[in-house]
Amino acid sequence: MKEQQFELSINNQPLKIKINNWAEQANGSVMVQYGDTVILATCVISDRQREGIDFLPLSVEYEEKFYAAGKISGSRYLRREGRPSNEAVINARLIDRVIRPLFLQSIRNEIQVVITCLSWDGENDPDVLGLIGASLALAISDIPWNGPFGAMRITQKNGVFGLNSTYKEREDAGLDLLLTGVERNGDILINMAEGQANEVGEDVVNEALNQIIPWLKDLVSFQKKIVEEIGKQKMVIDLPFSDQSMKAEIQKILDLKLEKALYQKDKKARAEALHNIKQDLIFYTEEKYPGEKKVGYALEILEKNIDDIIHKNILESEKRVDGRKIDEVRKIDGDTGVLPRTHGSGLFSRGSTRSLSTLTLGPPGDHLLLEGMEVAGKKSFMHHYNFPPYSTGEVKPMRGPGRRELGHGTLAEKALLPLIPDSVQFPYTIRIVSEILSSNGSSSMASISSSSLALMDAGVPIKRLATGIAIGMARDNNNYKILTDIQGPEDHYGDMDLKIAGTREGITAIQMDVKIDGIDLKMFEEALQRAKKAREQILDSMEKIISKPRPDLSPFAPRISTLQINPEKIRDVIGPGGKMIHAITDECEVEIDVDDSGKVFVTSVSKEGLEKATRWIKDITREIKVDEIFQGKVTRILNFGAMTEILPNKEGLIHISKLAPGRVEKVEDIVNEGDVVSVKVLSIDKQGRIDLSLLKVLKKN
Repeated sequence: MKEQQFELSINNQPLKIKINNWAEQANGSVMVQYGDTVILATCVISDRQREGIDFLPLSVEYEEKFYAAGKISGSRYLRREGRPSNEAVINARLIDRVIRPLFLQSIRNEIQVVITCLSWDGENDPDVLGLIGASLALAISDIPWNGPFGAMRITQKNGVFGLNSTYKEREDAGLDLLLTGVERNGDILINMAEGQANEVGEDVVNEALNQIIPWLKDLVSFQKKIVEEIGKQKMVIDLPFSDQSMKAEIQKILDLKLEKALYQKDKKARAEALHNIKQDLIFYTEEKYPGEKKVGYALEILEKNIDDIIHKNILESEKRVDGRKIDEVRKIDGDTGVLPRTHGSGLFSRGSTRSLSTLTLGPPGDHLLLEGMEVAGKKSFMHHYNFPPYSTGEVKPMRGPGRRELGHGTLAEKALLPLIPDSVQFPYTIRIVSEILSSNGSSSMASISSSSLALMDAGVPIKRLATGIAIGMARDNNNYKILTDIQGPEDHYGDMDLKIAGTREGITAIQMDVKIDGIDLKMFEEALQRAKKAREQILDSMEKIISKPRPDLSPFAPRISTLQINPEKIRDVIGPGGKMIHAITDECEVEIDVDDSGKVFVTSVSKEGLEKATRWIKDITREIKVDEIFQGKVTRILNFGAMTEILPNKEGLIHISKLAPGRVEKVEDIVNEGDVVSVKVLSIDKQGRIDLSLLKVLKKN
């Protein structure tokens, strides 16, 4: 196949699309290039249905390759890529969240989308290219799919908006927002948002949306033209079993008891009632249709009925499952200092969603080392999110964090990062772990609240409290309702999950997923305002628990002493083969981190050890001046004088003529090895040799 190329200019740089036969056995594949960053997007569908499942079997993989950045990395004994980095997992989730709702959800053939970064220029982020590549690969393939969509990043820095900004341009940006949108009836509907901000107002986000819409429309039109030219005819997929007679029978059964079971304020009572209905339905189906394997179809009818009831009641009468008003936040509760030995802890509840966050302070050396295709460096603030099965009353295997845990942890980390003091003000490594103890929707936003409380409880000098809220939606063709603080059923059966985190000053993080095509600007703006109102209500409650950081750190937290030394003195602190620094750490029971700039961080839980180590380092690195007087220890006796240590690792010579008045026959007549004497610095030559005098001190006295 001859390679075909298409171009669209964005930000005065061409977005290049290449269609070739590199991955000729995939159902669809494209290469996308912007600058020198290149990705390959492929999609494949299996030729048979996967039996026994009631969901769309879609998997999305995002592959980072070190060769793309000109790196050889990985373990010393296995120089190849290992498990995906957190950034790769987040990017895979990002793409999945956009493409999944655009499939017919009744498809049971396995579908896999793989994005591989082949070349990375260090300026242009491949995540946007991965989104565009996934969209176009699916659109030109024969896989049924309701795309394409446009994807673009918009930033605001110093009041100026920028499109597809480079990494450098995104540094210190007030807003960094990635958006995708589909075209319906000539209008662009936003169907995914992911971003972070430095406490910006809702008006800034609205302006960003207005600026990016025309570009999303251009990207969709650009892809549609490519599809018209080279797109394959979509295949016909056999849809799962359907039986209208059976559906009518089950409908009658559900009409009698489903709504009553669903509308109970207590989650446990509701879950038990729905479980009983499900079991009765399974028993009825197996008895009525023995051996016909129609239970899966019966359960699909149950799910569709629940979805219809929730939508109908919200749209027609604003009736929610737990009886709240559509703009009402669930009851807020919380506490701090709930664990006796942690450096800080915060407990936050919103309804029956409850998060416990614990904070640990460590020395600068406890930072996380990052080594990926895109990211390399140190990370001193970490937030980790755990979602154990007991939080939903379930029994499941407990393995390492999955994609969901990584995604929620990263979102909360973004929301809190603008509040974290810099290393000059607070030179600690900070790790927060949020354990979701009970979940009924919006647990990621609860983890932001509990983490914020834990930060203040630990005495970390954060600017102010932060929290988050999840805004949902129920929509049909002619009507929609915005829902504040969605819980489990409204998240699962609703049409939108828009998470907004921030402070009283503004937004710090945004994440949106939809189960419909998307939402327009009016809906987005209304949701932002609803989120602001809820955020302020929650902060009112949190400030009653704790409103400012505690004045002192926990007695169990380490203390850090920071020194600035001459960088040329670093080798003196380290010593030959690390001998000196090991001696200090062992004797004083401290940890020492030395920065190339000359900053030295001494960390210890012992005040005495901290002070001793700090004095030791100051003595090692201090500049000795002429005429200073020291208490020195005689270390060696020579024929012509005595070598005397006046500071750690700093020796000078007391010449025999400067030991005492008059003639001295033998050095040992005045001093012996091990004696401590007062000496005065007479001179320091260009080679750093120090000339000392005992006589000058004796004459002075």
